[in-house]
Amino acid sequence: MVKVDLSGAMGFLDSTGPDYGAAGQAHRALAEGKGAGADFTGWRELPRRVQGEELKQITAAAERIRDTSEVLVVVGIGGSYLGARAGIELIQPKNGPEVIFAGTGLSPDALVSKLEQLGDRDFSINVVSKSGTTLEPAAAFRIFRGLLEKKYGAGARRRIYATTDKARGVLKTIADKEGYESFVVPDDVGGRFSVLSAVGLLPLAAAGCDVHTMVGAAAEAMYELDLRSPDNPAWQYAATRNALYAKGKKIEILASYEPSFRYMAEWWKQLYGESEGKNGVGIYPASVEYNADLHSMGQYIQDGPRTLMETVVSFDRPRKDYEMPFVMGDPDGLNYLAGRGLGEISRVAMEAVKAAHVAGGVPNMGVSVPRRDEEGFAELVCFFEMACAISGYMLGVNPFDQPGVEAYKKNMFRMLGKPGT
Repeated sequence: MVKVDLSGAMGFLDSTGPDYGAAGQAHRALAEGKGAGADFTGWRELPRRVQGEELKQITAAAERIRDTSEVLVVVGIGGSYLGARAGIELIQPKNGPEVIFAGTGLSPDALVSKLEQLGDRDFSINVVSKSGTTLEPAAAFRIFRGLLEKKYGAGARRRIYATTDKARGVLKTIADKEGYESFVVPDDVGGRFSVLSAVGLLPLAAAGCDVHTMVGAAAEAMYELDLRSPDNPAWQYAATRNALYAKGKKIEILASYEPSFRYMAEWWKQLYGESEGKNGVGIYPASVEYNADLHSMGQYIQDGPRTLMETVVSFDRPRKDYEMPFVMGDPDGLNYLAGRGLGEISRVAMEAVKAAHVAGGVPNMGVSVPRRDEEGFAELVCFFEMACAISGYMLGVNPFDQPGVEAYKKNMFRMLGKPGT
């Protein structure tokens, strides 16, 4: 299960510490459905709800994709792709098709690069969109669907999997007309909270992840995170980051020493940025990749404006460790490390960085799970989602809407001449 280490943050708070009373009130509002946006809290039940027939359908479709395709093109933007990409890159499953993510932008160069990456290989498409009208994925779906139909003719429809609204919308209409196999984006779950639904589980399963283990671990994590106590790690994280925000720490940096965590950080940035950044308030979510960024952004973090707090995600055990070798003559001066595993060396580096940043005025919170695998991924997803909801309520905002996202869309559609705008 997730553990939170607040030893690097407590020195920056008042003697009373984090406000666990406020965290408890926020948790109660969430659990009783009395907070803002309560109609979109179905993510708490997703691991339990998806087990059974829906998970069987997901895994059966994933098996067909794996049997027939060298590539799966996932078309989606924001919450429609970030969770799946985060899981695939973190877990790095083997023996599945390559997964290409499209529909995340409108760059022609990026599109051509993806088409070249696809080449002439056999492929399937999973298009993920609640409505089907968001321009970026809609444009990409039109292009990739055209390639699929040109390559397979009438058989193309058996290679398209639509994850969309259960009853309405442009994509649902197309899927029903064409006979695409469809999966549901739950009505009571916003996109950034949807990774443990078919939105994320189908691409994860197709890529070779063990989604049965993942969903089981998530169900257990959600149960444990419902603990109404300061011992709840979600309370600890939510209350501490809000206390630091009140002390002027306006920017939170999420860091990890695992390069495969990069898209987990991207998912986290959407989750917290879209949930909390509204009504003129909110902690700004940023991310860095250590050790690499210690030699670039590390300067700013150590000596820049003291408006930062830092959360470091770590894994207790590497999948496989590697021992530093002994070299005769010690030409590079590294024999003092000989016989020690890189995992141990990395942990020492992490503690050294924490000590330096805390001394430099940057509060540090640690978040850890046992391993970088399906269970660890599920536990991190559930932890960050629960803490995000509690933190948003503590901040006084609705953590489940995103009114600001529509502003650019209205301008874009009007300027492009979309009928009706």
